[in-house]
Amino acid sequence: TVSEMSTEMVALTVTAPGPVKQAGILQQNRVFLDFFWDLAKPDQEARLKAVENLIQYLKTNTKADELEYTFKRLVDGLAHTRETARPGFSLALGQVLCAFEDIPLQSVLDKIKVKHNLLTVKKKLLRNAMFGNLFGVLAIHQSSRISKEPQVVLGCVQLLQSLTQHRQHLKDLPTKTMTDILSEVIQEEVFEEVLLSALKTDLASAFSTPEQLQLLLVALQRFPQTLKPKKLKKLLGSSTIINADNIPKLTEVLKMAAGSVKKECVLPAVVLDLLKLSLKEDSFQLFWNNAIINGMLKEQPGPAHYLSFRLLGSALPLLSTAQLKDVLSGEVMIQYGEHVVSSQKPDRFKLVPEMDTYVSDFLQGCQDADKQLAVMVGFSSLSNQGYPVVPSVWRVVQHLQPAALQQYVEWLKDMFLQPQLDKLLEFSTRKQKDNKEGKEQKENSIIRLRRWVVSRLSSIIDNHQVKKEEDLIMGVARFVFFHAFFSAKKASSSIQETKGTLSVPLDDKTKGVLVNSFFGLLLSMHHLPLDDDPAEGVAVNQKRTLGVTADGTMWIYHLAQYTQLLLSQPKLVNQPLSPEQRKAWDSMMESVASLKKKAKKGPTAGNGAFQQLFLLVGMHLFKAPEELLDIMRDLQSCVDMALAKKAKKKKKKQGEPEWVEVMVEILMALLSQSSRHIRQVCKTVFSSICPHVTAEALTAILDVSSSGESDDSDEDDGDDAMEEDDDDEEEEDDEEGELAVVDQSFRLELMKVLQQQNALATEEDGSDDDDLDDDAMMKLDKGLAALFSEQKKKSQAKKDEKTELQKEKALVRDFKIKVLDLVEVFVARQAGSPLVLRLVEPLLTIIDRGMNSNSDQQEQDFLRRAADIFRNQLCRSKVYCRTAGDRQGELHDLLEKLMAKTQKLSDSSVCLYYFSASLYVVKVLRGLSFMGNVDVDRVSGIFRDALSSFMARRKSPLTTQMFTDLFSRFPVLCVKLLDTIVHHIASGARVHQQGLACVFVLRAMQSREVQQLLSGAPWTELCVTVSGQLASSLEQVDQTETKVVKDKVVKTLELCQFLVKHVHQQKLSVDLEPLQKVLQSLTSTIAFKKTGKLEDNYWAVVKHFGVVPFEKSAH
Repeated sequence: TVSEMSTEMVALTVTAPGPVKQAGILQQNRVFLDFFWDLAKPDQEARLKAVENLIQYLKTNTKADELEYTFKRLVDGLAHTRETARPGFSLALGQVLCAFEDIPLQSVLDKIKVKHNLLTVKKKLLRNAMFGNLFGVLAIHQSSRISKEPQVVLGCVQLLQSLTQHRQHLKDLPTKTMTDILSEVIQEEVFEEVLLSALKTDLASAFSTPEQLQLLLVALQRFPQTLKPKKLKKLLGSSTIINADNIPKLTEVLKMAAGSVKKECVLPAVVLDLLKLSLKEDSFQLFWNNAIINGMLKEQPGPAHYLSFRLLGSALPLLSTAQLKDVLSGEVMIQYGEHVVSSQKPDRFKLVPEMDTYVSDFLQGCQDADKQLAVMVGFSSLSNQGYPVVPSVWRVVQHLQPAALQQYVEWLKDMFLQPQLDKLLEFSTRKQKDNKEGKEQKENSIIRLRRWVVSRLSSIIDNHQVKKEEDLIMGVARFVFFHAFFSAKKASSSIQETKGTLSVPLDDKTKGVLVNSFFGLLLSMHHLPLDDDPAEGVAVNQKRTLGVTADGTMWIYHLAQYTQLLLSQPKLVNQPLSPEQRKAWDSMMESVASLKKKAKKGPTAGNGAFQQLFLLVGMHLFKAPEELLDIMRDLQSCVDMALAKKAKKKKKKQGEPEWVEVMVEILMALLSQSSRHIRQVCKTVFSSICPHVTAEALTAILDVSSSGESDDSDEDDGDDAMEEDDDDEEEEDDEEGELAVVDQSFRLELMKVLQQQNALATEEDGSDDDDLDDDAMMKLDKGLAALFSEQKKKSQAKKDEKTELQKEKALVRDFKIKVLDLVEVFVARQAGSPLVLRLVEPLLTIIDRGMNSNSDQQEQDFLRRAADIFRNQLCRSKVYCRTAGDRQGELHDLLEKLMAKTQKLSDSSVCLYYFSASLYVVKVLRGLSFMGNVDVDRVSGIFRDALSSFMARRKSPLTTQMFTDLFSRFPVLCVKLLDTIVHHIASGARVHQQGLACVFVLRAMQSREVQQLLSGAPWTELCVTVSGQLASSLEQVDQTETKVVKDKVVKTLELCQFLVKHVHQQKLSVDLEPLQKVLQSLTSTIAFKKTGKLEDNYWAVVKHFGVVPFEKSAH
């Protein structure tokens, strides 16, 4: 470090002889002076490091002359011409004064006054001198010693007072600094005896600027015994600051303060201090009503309004419950609401995030439930046409105390049942005020309010950060469910929800919101954690229990019991289910009860999942009874069959489907519902029945996943044409809109209308528009109007039909994506099952068709999902079928089919998936043993054909990486294919493919597994063959300087280097002389440069024959 260097230099000055001593001092001074250079650098990190190093240096080398020089340089630097340098020198001076407390502050203050005297300094340096004085006082203040020397405090205040007249340069910095100094003075006697007389003028002019008012407020806070009412009356003319006479002055100061922080987006400290003083003086109402509402809010929307909003947020922790209710139902809130609505337009300033922070901080720090409730109700009541301006998902609710949360939820329920718009803080924009519609507007406001309340209640349950009791969760769920599907006939204490009467009946839109919110709540409760904190003794990484209450019962079961209660009270509640639907419900509850009994006897795989599925389908029976009634019956019989099958292996009747096949059909039928909850439960259920899935059940899933491929195979061309036609039609529609192109039928109809009224001009009769009388013209107009109206209806009908088709298509695709969930679960849970092999071809078909079509985003998502399942979860799975012994022929046929298809493809990206599938099939055939059930000769032949095709064709979908993966994963096949590859080193169809052959052979010969398989004579024989092929290949090189040839030579030389080095190391009996001769002649064929990849590889090879580069031999 620099300090260590300087310490070493000091040591040198003591021990070194005369001449060297002088050099040591110079070096030491250079290091010392560098600190001051660094203080002036624009980089803040460099300045801070320089301060640290300077202090450390001075503490280590306490020399009077260096310390004196330090003070001189630092005082000079306070008025540095570079603005970024001044804070660095000021900070350094403050830190030096803090470190060396024996240096009197008065002496430093005197130096500052002398050096930066505004009366003697040159005019062009006057501004720098002003900042020199200011930063000098700041340095003394930062030393933390100023309160110990009263005369220095006085001197600093007087110096700052002399600077206040230079506002054009220093603005309000001198007054702010005085306020900071005043905050540090501890003793009231010092203020009274030393400072009061000096500050008298500043305190008396407190209403001139925000800074001077802040000075007075700080003095009042710090020294209340000195600034008593009598003293204030002498200074200000009144014994209090906030009174009716001073309100206009204070308002002006507040406006100035608002303008001063226009860009900073903060609340000036003077405003909050003024509010605190109003609470202390018991004049808050006067201050709020007159200075804020009748003062600041009378200004145009802008800084004055924003200051008022920020003051409202900052005041929340300071006010009583009554004051909170008053403020939150006043004009400031109304103006804030208008700001929220108007700021939703783009490029408008938004204060909402700031207010959210104010409210969140208040609720987090407040333990008073009444105050919390007052704030939540106040903000929730601020509404525009019935809709509150705070979002329904407002996250500040997570800081509420349990008691406040309970009361807030009750308030929300009451607002839903009996919307009292007169109790809301309602406001309207200018446009809304002009468009009043009376009764209709009121009904619309009630609808908007109720929709918000339902969303607000749901979001409280959704937010896992909210601390809520189980009774509250259940109460909200019961409330939403009851009003979504039931209505009360008569109030009863046994059903709490019947007690609340609706002052206005629910409309269909609100009912729809309730229904959707209820099923959203079900999903949230399904994921609801049991405890907020892990219990003692439970591992932190242990899986948390979700979706159950403290007694272990599922939330949805509690709701089913509540539903059962409602259905059993027809005298109290209107019944939404028909007798047939009610019978299905009762049957479902019996099945759940039966499953629960069996679960008590012992845990059964899938028992909980079946219960969840039953209950969920039962709940959805209220939403879509026609669709789910048959599904419920099938589910009932299917589960009965499944349980009976597990209990005793019964023989099924001829032609009767397995229970698991029926269950799969049911699950797929349920997946057609637009419910995330159903989708998740279906995955859970399918996961539990995976071990029982049969080939027929899996085929049913695959048929759905690949439907559109198989079903539309005969119409592929037609579909493509239709897609193109659709695109063309869209373009034509646009053109029709722009160019008014009409079809032939419309043209004929138009001709008929005109002929009927004799409105067509012909050359023979020379008729003219003027020949038609008024009646004829009227008839013509009516005919034309009717014709164009009919044409418009036809056009709209076509567009509607097209939109409907697109919607249906999107639903089908969405359904297929959901069914892929089942495929994914099966691959994950049953990767070792032979049935997994049935997935290979269907998944490849989906990928192939998807990549070869111009599909939309949804289709791309489906394709991406299928590709991920195939590549990452099937082919790369560490678990795979190991019982392929009885289906060797079938798998070999599949491999042959896949590789044949691979070579016919045109797209390498699709080819990659087919090749991966082929490797997966080989892996399955190999199993656990060396090559297991692999017919090595047959498989080698299949891959040899592919390799030969790859090495012969100019454009091939196969890639180098595919064969590299094959060789690395299956060395036995690599050995079998080596002869083909080696042959292509010299006999490849093209130069590029000869180079690829060298790459393949090099990778193979470097493999330890290949070396072990060919150990002994076969390995030596391979080396001989490769040597001969390399010599032949290099002999073919001509004098052309093409890049392809050079690349081939580079790859050939890389193989040569490995071969020659290996032969020499292993001392193999391989004749390398022919290869050596060809290498020697290569320099005459190719023009070598001084350096390059080709040249480096060449010299690396011939080095093994004792040849050195020309340059080295010359030396």
